[in-house]
Amino acid sequence: MSFKPRILIAEDESGIADTLQYVLKSDGFIPVWCATAEEAIAQFAQEPPALAILDIGLPDLNGFELFKRLQALNQSMGGPEVPMVFLTARSDEIDRVVGLELGADDYIAKPFSPRELVARVRTILRRSARNGPGAPSTGVGGNQGVPHQISGHAPPATSQVPPMPFALDSERMQIRYYGRLLELSRYEYGLLKLLVQRPGRVFTRDELLELVWDDSSDSFDRTVDAHIKTLRAKLKAIAPEVEPIRTLRGTGYALNEELPSKA
Repeated sequence: MSFKPRILIAEDESGIADTLQYVLKSDGFIPVWCATAEEAIAQFAQEPPALAILDIGLPDLNGFELFKRLQALNQSMGGPEVPMVFLTARSDEIDRVVGLELGADDYIAKPFSPRELVARVRTILRRSARNGPGAPSTGVGGNQGVPHQISGHAPPATSQVPPMPFALDSERMQIRYYGRLLELSRYEYGLLKLLVQRPGRVFTRDELLELVWDDSSDSFDRTVDAHIKTLRAKLKAIAPEVEPIRTLRGTGYALNEELPSKA
């Protein structure tokens, strides 16, 4: 009998939950629906799922707080890290930004495409399996996991001297900006490390997806842009007048080669 991954669904709207259960079950998963955060925590404690889908607007606890509690529960149980995805309303950009800053693996906007949802779930699970115990840690991921780097892509030249404002500490997976330690999610760390190691080099969205997320699916383009946006906000909080990341419309992103030595 083939293994069927359990997918925990924390969603209080029965219509959406029914759709999620149907598409996941049709694609070989075992959906476990919880209408409240309390029920989701109990189910998680009983048997951690392969992945959790969390609605932000739950009746007893918002999805962000549920995410934190499930993370803490996961760590206390000592098992492999469970990837988590937020369900958000398409217009609620702030929710998506906050979710990514917390370290969620992705977000899915309502109304969602069932086909896209299943594709995202499968992609995240493949990435999670590659980054599990015994997986090679050759990628550029950050402090919440180390995404694997696609073979065939040479890593950034480590001999390159980072621009003056940045200080990389690869062993601790930390980056300082104008002397201040940045609090980064794993993908923010991966993106910034990649850009800092090759100042001026333009990375397309596809390249960033392959090198940081380990997947080149076009459906993740929006996720790259969202992470760049949160990353820029963190850099701007330290040096409001400096614009370290350049956008090349229709192409991708690059780190500005000419940055002031002092903020």
